[in-house]
Amino acid sequence: MKRALISDLHSNLEALEAVMADIRAQGVSEVYCLGDLVGYGPNPREVIDAAMKCRVCLLGNHDQGALFDPEGFNSGAERAIFWTRQQLENGDSPAQCDRRWDFLGALPRTHQENGILYVHGSARNPLNEYVFPEDIYNRRKLEKIFSLITKYAFQGHTHVPGVFTEDFNFVSPEEMNYEYRLGAQKAMINVGSVGQPRDGDRRACYVILEDDMVRFRRVEYPVEQTVAKIYAIPELDNYLGDRLLSGR
Repeated sequence: MKRALISDLHSNLEALEAVMADIRAQGVSEVYCLGDLVGYGPNPREVIDAAMKCRVCLLGNHDQGALFDPEGFNSGAERAIFWTRQQLENGDSPAQCDRRWDFLGALPRTHQENGILYVHGSARNPLNEYVFPEDIYNRRKLEKIFSLITKYAFQGHTHVPGVFTEDFNFVSPEEMNYEYRLGAQKAMINVGSVGQPRDGDRRACYVILEDDMVRFRRVEYPVEQTVAKIYAIPELDNYLGDRLLSGR
């Protein structure tokens, strides 16, 4: 088994294209997407079209916000979702618009196979719960989440890659030299973000899972192109571009 795990694309076409090229260069053809195709970025239509080719694609909270009404979003994220909705409702043939909406509306919240759970947020709340590195100090929270995991869980949502172990540790990709071998201990693996990294590294991030080996990949992309697009769209706050430059 060898597959690529991507998440939090956030309408960033340049980052997604660079990551997909890297995935092909690694000899991987099977891609699982853990949600948040849209939100924040300038190319929601093109990113959804690309995500349709993934073998598995899950629903993220921003995807749900586009389908319904955004809840719990800050003002900039909310404005971006409303703009995204307008883009999905206009600009193409009615059939193509319907095809994208139907795809988003059919996305599942979880996927499970061979003892591995795939979610956007967490095993406890697949859509909305954040599991941050500092949650290793919240023993009750992690105990509850791990109790819902058979062996391993892969997730996104925080945009911060790394591995949570059942003995309440968090290991960043740098600390493990970008490789983690799955073993007898349960683990939650955050695959990071393709479209909006927030761990101080502005390169796109994703994971390759091959048998029991997890490899984190960082990929350069023309971030200035994405930022310029965001700056040119009045409905997208400039800080959505600024944070791409700093990886925050």
